Amino acid sequence: MLRLVPRTPPSRALTLAAPLIALALTVVLGAILFRILGQPPGRALALFFLEPLRGADAWSELAVKATPLALVALGLCVCFRANVWNIGAEGQYIVGALGATWVAMRATDTTSTFAILPAIAIVGALAGAAWAAIVAFLRDRWNANEILVSLMLVYVAEMLLGYLTYGPWKDPDGYNFPQTIQFLPVTQVPLLAEGHRAHVGLFVAIAAAVIAWLFLFRTYGGFQLAVGGQAPRAARYAGFSARRSLWTALLTSGALSGLAGAIEVTGPLGQLTPHLPVGYGFTGIIVAFVGRLHPIGVLLSSILMSMLYIGGELAQSRLGLPQALSGVFQGLLLFTLLACDALANYKILSVAPKRIERAVA
Repeated sequence: MLRLVPRTPPSRALTLAAPLIALALTVVLGAILFRILGQPPGRALALFFLEPLRGADAWSELAVKATPLALVALGLCVCFRANVWNIGAEGQYIVGALGATWVAMRATDTTSTFAILPAIAIVGALAGAAWAAIVAFLRDRWNANEILVSLMLVYVAEMLLGYLTYGPWKDPDGYNFPQTIQFLPVTQVPLLAEGHRAHVGLFVAIAAAVIAWLFLFRTYGGFQLAVGGQAPRAARYAGFSARRSLWTALLTSGALSGLAGAIEVTGPLGQLTPHLPVGYGFTGIIVAFVGRLHPIGVLLSSILMSMLYIGGELAQSRLGLPQALSGVFQGLLLFTLLACDALANYKILSVAPKRIERAVA
């Protein structure tokens, strides 16, 4: 019989190599899956891992998708390091987009300037933080489970989005489509280059990663979060405030998710529609763990997840496969990573059944 025995200490080499091993296993399992579906594995895998890197247009699309993923995942890194399980970043992302839309819809051709862009970003971040504050308040006041509360608030945010786009914010000249008016150019995130969709939000994500790294690894507040998440009893003994860690983690995560929603709605979309939520808030969880809860790792893993998003779209259009394949690849990557982490922390030993019986007796 097989038994898991903790490694003392855990294997550092396996821990560092786990993301690369998980990616390799995902590719192998993906090849098997494509063979079962009757598609040539080489061509299908090329759509996922090579085609998104060919040419300036492809890199531009990668940047467009990686920007919100990185911002959401950076906020989740702060939460998870504090042992606060915010699973509702998707709702905070949606509410951030709603706040940004409220500001953008009030812009005019005559009075508005590019100074409105910081206002859009700030309101979006504040809206996301306010949505996360509901979770923090319920956890702080009544010890409500933040996993359930944050997840349920996602559906509330989606219903609020539907109400506004089908109702008060619906474009009267939009031929009855559920969408807002097109935002004025002055409210839209500037592009990095003409003819490409990549925008300055990419630099915002990079700056956020640098700030998150400084906060988590170079400040006393980041040290408090880490200690509180890894050793709660030691944190209490040292006099660290669990309430402060809870509020800091959730408000930071909500603000970054809201900022991601604001950039998305005023960047590639240019208007608010019910199709805004595409799962960035949930994929951000995978991005955070594949990036080892490290800001630099998050930037790299967000590029990888963007490739899977684009690969799913290409597989749908060129091979006739369901777009859900991108979600399948994300799930495979997460589970193989968890398996590699388990092997980094535990050894698999063969134990005779009689020895087990004696140990139980």
